[in-house]
Amino acid sequence: MRYLKFFLLALAYAPLLVESPAQIFNTNLSLTVRDKLGNTVEGASVTLYEKEEDFTDEKNGLATQVTNKKGIAQFKKLEAKQYYLLVRKEGADNRGGGETLLIKKGKINQATVVIE
Repeated sequence: MRYLKFFLLALAYAPLLVESPAQIFNTNLSLTVRDKLGNTVEGASVTLYEKEEDFTDEKNGLATQVTNKKGIAQFKKLEAKQYYLLVRKEGADNRGGGETLLIKKGKINQATVVIE
């Protein structure tokens, strides 16, 4: 009986001794682009930058996506940190507002950017 109690106690605490699995969710971004009237914008170029200087000079973009017919651009497996983003289509862009975005770890981060 004493061994049975020890076994049940060990069994109860076993999950605490096992390392947790790696991150379950990737860190992703789903970005919706809208015009000043609130309509979604298909075909807009969305570029992420890690440094403000690169954003300002429009060089060394980390990743670029084009919005789909629903106005959405998706970025997968990002690092959790702040990014600078430039969204542009036919002379309209997001300069002057909505230029930085903080990405949180292990989440599908969602944001909307307005271009004009």
